[in-house]
Amino acid sequence: GGVSGGHINPAVSFAMCLFGRMKWFKFPFYVGAQFLGAFVGAAALFGIYYDGLMAFAGGKLLIVGENATAHIFATYPAPYLSLTNAFADQVVATMFLLMIVFAIFDSRNLGVPKGLEPIVIGLLIIAIASSLGLNSGCAMNPARDLSPRLFTALAGWGFEVFTAGNNFWWIPVVGPLVGAVIGGLIYVLVIEIHHPDPDPDFETEPSEDKPDKYELSVI
Repeated sequence: GGVSGGHINPAVSFAMCLFGRMKWFKFPFYVGAQFLGAFVGAAALFGIYYDGLMAFAGGKLLIVGENATAHIFATYPAPYLSLTNAFADQVVATMFLLMIVFAIFDSRNLGVPKGLEPIVIGLLIIAIASSLGLNSGCAMNPARDLSPRLFTALAGWGFEVFTAGNNFWWIPVVGPLVGAVIGGLIYVLVIEIHHPDPDPDFETEPSEDKPDKYELSVI
């Protein structure tokens, strides 16, 4: 995170660029690395658990059924879920993700104690996935879903991974991008633009006898 911001999510990177938090020329490099990393991660998982995957369904790599294993790598919709509901699910989940991410890294907001940002983001993802994950697994990340799905198509599950769930595959790609824009816009309109302008007469340099925000949080 100290080097690149640790986005690991094209939806986050897109919102960061759209709202002026990152330069656009960096966007293809971030997204390329995110998709490549997710593909390599899926390959590593497949390699480590190869024997288990083969044993689980008698050597078959299935997409549907009680012995299906494709959902280990990518998200698939519940049987009752329509595409409209699935799209709304991904938009809303990613919207909440970006709203809180923007709040955490807004220097004029309360923030979190220095160094604990990754833990807070992790807890945020757990909270969202636990509350909104029943419909389709709560991807919230185009790279996390599309790259492993492509890997499974090439590794033996077949290209039916793109047609399963009534051609569900595009939902975890497009939905998070839309949700990221909405979440960022909500934060900017409801919170960020209402920060008071800094007082030019206020002492900008921290005083040696006054604890900074991190020290106050620890206290």
